[in-house]
Amino acid sequence: MSHHLYAEDPEPSDRVPAGPLFVPVRSGPAGCTARLFRTPLGGRTAVGFTSAQRLAAALGGGQPWVRLSEPALRALAEPVGATALTVDPRLTPEAPRATLAPGAPRVPQAARAAGASHLARASRTPHLRAV
Repeated sequence: MSHHLYAEDPEPSDRVPAGPLFVPVRSGPAGCTARLFRTPLGGRTAVGFTSAQRLAAALGGGQPWVRLSEPALRALAEPVGATALTVDPRLTPEAPRATLAPGAPRVPQAARAAGASHLARASRTPHLRAV
């Protein structure tokens, strides 16, 4: 008989709920609606924070929120296609879209190479963006 240890199991069978979460919301026609975000791969995810301070640090102090349990947030998000739940994410704003005027010079090769190491380093950390 082998003993099953949680330390050896990559996905323990007992899920531990995150507890009451601070969930960012926005105004909707029927009241408040949970804000959904996109993962770096484009999937939809619900987001919850373990403290109001973490929510404010990521989304700003003016972001409205409600307290929800993890199961309640999942139940709200799943019908609209957000099957993932991300707790305490680091959020990044959408990158501005640059437009070049016709005939404008492009970024020199040396400048692109200098910025490439920064981009490679930044892309290793997964970030979310608002839907």
